[in-house]
Amino acid sequence: MQNKHQFDYDTFKHIVKGALIASTGAGALYLLRWLGSLNIGSWTPLIAAGVPILTNMVREWLKGE
Repeated sequence: MQNKHQFDYDTFKHIVKGALIASTGAGALYLLRWLGSLNIGSWTPLIAAGVPILTNMVREWLKGE
């Protein structure tokens, strides 16, 4: 049970997980924007599709119990 104006360990862990997930999404958007500016020819759609897949993999890995 969490006391008012205090963070217990589980709450702190939950906040850190949320921050990691949010920053992963922000990083993915940055990476997709950067990839869009590259001239890598026909590989662009494959790489752009792979970034959200990797983001989801990280999210699922962090989700655990």
